[in-house]
Amino acid sequence: MKKIRRFTALFVAAAMLTFAFAACGGGDADDEVLQIGIIQIIEHPALDEARLGFMSSLANQGFEVEFDYQNAQGDVAVRATIAQRFSNNNVDLILAIGTGAAQSVAAETDTIPIVGTAITNYVVAGLVESNERPSFNVTGASDFKPVEAQIAMIPNFVPEIQVLGLLYSSNEPNSVYQAAIAREAALAMGWEVREGTVTTTVDVQQVTTSIANQVDAIYIPTDNTFANAMSVVAQISIDTGTPVFAAEANMTMGGGVATLSFSYYDLGYESGLMAGMILRGEAVPAEMPIRWSTELFYVVNGEMAEALDIVIPERFLDYIR
Repeated sequence: MKKIRRFTALFVAAAMLTFAFAACGGGDADDEVLQIGIIQIIEHPALDEARLGFMSSLANQGFEVEFDYQNAQGDVAVRATIAQRFSNNNVDLILAIGTGAAQSVAAETDTIPIVGTAITNYVVAGLVESNERPSFNVTGASDFKPVEAQIAMIPNFVPEIQVLGLLYSSNEPNSVYQAAIAREAALAMGWEVREGTVTTTVDVQQVTTSIANQVDAIYIPTDNTFANAMSVVAQISIDTGTPVFAAEANMTMGGGVATLSFSYYDLGYESGLMAGMILRGEAVPAEMPIRWSTELFYVVNGEMAEALDIVIPERFLDYIR
């Protein structure tokens, strides 16, 4: 994916403080002011970056847009209310950030175009029939991570690993999907696997502590519940001396040691390009294949590595943050 220059700090601050944003400039769009609803499943740095990337993308394409940004804060009932709001207002397009957000709006409307971002597997989530041809009013960009490569990375930091812990939310389909891949990858490495599941952030401390005391290292896939509780995970990791490896870069910086990930800003930008094609009448969601990020990079949390007395291999020194 092509690297995109970020907006100035002033513009980003303004975008984060207001629900409405007018995209300026000429370009490919008409003078009509479009109404776009944005539903975000929770507040989290990665999801915030995806949203800003999407907004930047539409601005750079020359669209005049009023954004109605709504955050469900992890509440299913709120998600449904937001979905009804967008449907009743008959917005021109909906950006759904996160799997649950997309499921809520897809259940409410089958006519308004929906573009997703930060969604791991659209098929598993029941949002599309196939990645190649969605067949419904939903398409978007996937944040699926190279799970096998992330698992294979762990012995670089924990050479004596024999038992891997998996932590994920049992009520998040995409987390369950990634955990299954991680489990198979760990077993292929010859390790034992111990799993712990949660349904809300209230469960995180007890479940994480239990698993941390049974394993040599922990892996957490892209998971909204754990993303919202990484400070808790970080403290448990330090208290028990058990290193954590999270799938996503912001989760890693919140309490993990290292990961192989990509830019959520760029992912959101890609979703914006897809939305632009729909708004210009060049394509329809039902026929637009799901897209993936292709630019991967390592992220190493130097502070957590130091706190856990982990020697960072030389090949990873350039990726310390």
